[in-house]
Amino acid sequence: MFIYKTMANPNNNPLLCDPEKGICEIPASQTDMQNNYTSQNQKPITIIYFTDPICSSCWGIEPQLRKLKLEYGSTVEIQYHMGGLLPDWSYNSGGISKPSDVAQHWDEVSAYYQMPIDGDVWLEDPLSSSYPPSIAFKAAQMQDAAKAIPFLRRIREMVFLEKKNITKWEHIASVANEVKLDPVRLKADYENQAIIAFQADLELAKKMGVRGFPSLFVTNNKDKQEFIYGFKPYSVFENSIVNIYPEAKKINYDKSWKYLFEKYPTLTLKEFSELSEMDLLQSETTLQKLLQQKELTRLTTKNGALWKINEQ
Repeated sequence: MFIYKTMANPNNNPLLCDPEKGICEIPASQTDMQNNYTSQNQKPITIIYFTDPICSSCWGIEPQLRKLKLEYGSTVEIQYHMGGLLPDWSYNSGGISKPSDVAQHWDEVSAYYQMPIDGDVWLEDPLSSSYPPSIAFKAAQMQDAAKAIPFLRRIREMVFLEKKNITKWEHIASVANEVKLDPVRLKADYENQAIIAFQADLELAKKMGVRGFPSLFVTNNKDKQEFIYGFKPYSVFENSIVNIYPEAKKINYDKSWKYLFEKYPTLTLKEFSELSEMDLLQSETTLQKLLQQKELTRLTTKNGALWKINEQ
């Protein structure tokens, strides 16, 4: 049995993510924004990223983050922290009082961010909380920080596209196997130390004045910091890095479909367009051609598709 520290407030609904602001918001903390958090990271720039597995605005910035890693990966390290978006359903506010109320909202933000999200999970197999998958991510981080990133990606694909309730251990274990984590160790950490790690993330979010997701603190080793709040275009991310570290060198990465899918085995249309620097129409044509050539497979949802390199 988990004991959670909640950041919820009955006067604000965390699942009503504002697409125009690009934010999945929690109540404002009593603590002002902290600007003095530093990292021991050896890279010149650290991005301290507060997110949540079911944050639709966080799913919306996946194209920007993936491009950032390709262009500035040698300069930037992203530290992932869980923020605790949905503790439970013990509130009624903002027109949201039960899981089914979220379904239409997710469909709407899917169109806004041009990222596929199927809100029917809230009708068919709704989540009771975002805390279990958040704790599972912390367990993955404890085991292998590098593998924790594809772990988070896959549980997001499960909930946003495959309509799977990622609070269920069967889905968490399945993803652990996919990304080659030890599910036995993951379960042990999930039930013990990962809870403590998750609570530490909540405390850090409170200390840094996090009010919603995505929240990204772009910092250098001289205590200089910029804050990115909510869904923003790629230029905002890039400008923050250059402002913090003018010496940052942009990598001119390979934009061929082969390289992109080798780097990221699954891509949405928006992600492929962002990374290949082709417009959406040209990207769609390219992906359809690759599908016909059996180079790719496609998972189709009512609000878009996920494309995957074909493992022949």
